Amino acid sequence: MTSGGTPIQRLRAALVAGASWLACRLPEGPLIRLADAAGELWYRVAPRRAARGRRNLRRVCEWLAAEGLGPVAGRVAARDPAALERLLRSAFRQQARYYLEVALTPSMTPSYIRQRLAIETPEVVDEAFAEEGPLIIIGLHFGALELPALYLADRTGRTPTAPMETIDDPPLQRWFQRTRSSVGVRIVGLREARRELLAALRRGELVGLVADRDITGGGIPTPLFGHPAPLPAGPALLALESGAPACVAAVRRSGRGRYRGRMERVELPAIGTRRERVTGFLAAEAAAFERVVATAPDQWWAIFFPIWPDLEVPAHSTSER
Repeated sequence: MTSGGTPIQRLRAALVAGASWLACRLPEGPLIRLADAAGELWYRVAPRRAARGRRNLRRVCEWLAAEGLGPVAGRVAARDPAALERLLRSAFRQQARYYLEVALTPSMTPSYIRQRLAIETPEVVDEAFAEEGPLIIIGLHFGALELPALYLADRTGRTPTAPMETIDDPPLQRWFQRTRSSVGVRIVGLREARRELLAALRRGELVGLVADRDITGGGIPTPLFGHPAPLPAGPALLALESGAPACVAAVRRSGRGRYRGRMERVELPAIGTRRERVTGFLAAEAAAFERVVATAPDQWWAIFFPIWPDLEVPAHSTSER
């Protein structure tokens, strides 16, 4: 395959770019309804995806019920299959809305973000940005994934560096990179991510990375919703090697075209062996992830991907429905 991609890939990228251009010029209400309809259809035609999401979401809801946290709908879903199914269907709709937001990213101007995004933890945000210096922002596959970086760029006037997973579609990869770069984010590939992010931190810059899924392998088992899940060590290693402070940041949808964001500091243990400090950081990070997800469990669309090894069904097994 050439670096320019196949004709079909180039056509697909052109269609995505055209759909994004059109979406940015259409009324928001009908687009949201269309995304919701697409999510409902996705739920009906993807039984294997639904089966994994159901298993993972049930675990989250059982933890919420045990801890007495999160919305009533999430706690009830721990013991009521019908309630769990309603939450799962909502999760499909929420992920479809995420893809709509990706298409709308070019239209998300600073004024758009200021009007639509309410910050729930202003004191944490103010403290994090009180001084110009290095900062690690850790995100998760939750809610409006693009908005924390856009808010960060607008709030600080600085360009954050963030890694992006390479997809096997060069034209589409370039579209994602152009779109995210156009709104003030410097994108680097996963292969060079650690080197580039560490260099940015040592220059006193901002970096952002998503760390609730072990995409590259080699994650460290960390308690997450009561069970060990492999989490990438990248954020902990960056904090350890750079000395930069770190925060978990997330934005969830609170209504049609409305969002609520929160930020929480994650501390690196000051003493211990290198491994003890890394595992201590990851435990604190996972606890912050739990508090974020508890606010809207159906918006954690990582549930559609492998999280806990013990919940993964062998390929030869029959999928549950």
